[in-house]
Amino acid sequence: MLKIVLAPDSFKGSLTAPEVCAALARGIARSAPDAIVRSKPMADGGEGTLDAVLAAVGGVGTRYHARVHGAAGKDVDAGYGIIRDEHGDIAVLEAAQVVGITDAHAMRHPVERRSTRGLGELMHKLLGDGVRRFSVGVGGSSTNDGGSGLLAALGVALRDAAGTPVEATPLGLASLASVDLTQFDARLAACEIAIMSDVNNPLTGALGATAIFGPQKGVAAGDVERIDRVLGNFAALVQPAFGRFVAERPGSGAAGGLGFALQLLGGTVRSGAAVVADRIGLDAALADADWAITGEGRSDRQTLLAKAPYVVAQRAKAHGVAVTLVSGAVDDAALASLAPHFSGCFGLPNAPLALDECIARAAELLEARGAELTRLFLAARSAGGGSVK
Repeated sequence: MLKIVLAPDSFKGSLTAPEVCAALARGIARSAPDAIVRSKPMADGGEGTLDAVLAAVGGVGTRYHARVHGAAGKDVDAGYGIIRDEHGDIAVLEAAQVVGITDAHAMRHPVERRSTRGLGELMHKLLGDGVRRFSVGVGGSSTNDGGSGLLAALGVALRDAAGTPVEATPLGLASLASVDLTQFDARLAACEIAIMSDVNNPLTGALGATAIFGPQKGVAAGDVERIDRVLGNFAALVQPAFGRFVAERPGSGAAGGLGFALQLLGGTVRSGAAVVADRIGLDAALADADWAITGEGRSDRQTLLAKAPYVVAQRAKAHGVAVTLVSGAVDDAALASLAPHFSGCFGLPNAPLALDECIARAAELLEARGAELTRLFLAARSAGGGSVK
């Protein structure tokens, strides 16, 4: 009997990872009604991470909501998860739930006035609830504040030369002269923080948070160097206060420097997709599988930088399982790089379609692709004597 593992990421702006799994499963059922399909929705630390983890862990995980400040200061209803194991509670946080780049209100606000304060507020609340273990997905943020907002919400005082508090934003940090940890939340010393990220950039410099990711968040080309210097000054003041020097570490530039702030708190950067794969039991599902399907909204060369489909492909390869990539779109220029890692790379439409129509019809198109590819897989397996591994 055919055993198939479905392990896609979300299709941003269209379908969640569980919805992608459901659509593919419907298509598979049209061509192989008796197939055993195991859905293992994936994520890499960005939007959809919380959904993927909670969908996988089932009854040991619960979704909650809290009202905190969004990137532009407006209250948002942020989702988070609590997973219970033999050692207690683990909080699963997704930065995109609080300061997400998909928040239209925040994106209309100047990037120099956006802050990660709400994520710090959420951590402060959970500390009060007794949580001491955190898994934080930092992808998909709209902020570029070096994580100063998160630190400020946890008790770090930021002041100008006159001793006046400054706003924990790039604009406020421009006048930062001193950092005070007198009121810093001491409970964080006992915490374990896993930072889920697929970004290896440092905080500042030509490959830093502002230079690489700032423009997509609204940083004007002429402001990149200035804001980079602001974050550099922030790091020069806050690192000695914590006694940790992490600005050059891989991942410090994630989420506009949120990765930097979390590493100051003692957090450890891990591949977001690898953390999710471990949490959802992907290897166990692949162990006796015949075939796997993964995908994402758009696949290009960045997919190979530890994005969810690449991690799925590596795990599948270790188990001798063929894995097919089915994404909303596949960059033609990246096919030569992607092809060695997948048994076929496919986009959704079979005919020219406008982007809006592709998004609106994503579930329908995925179902059709699932049916078509299952027929091809069965035909290849039959022609190959029963195996395409």
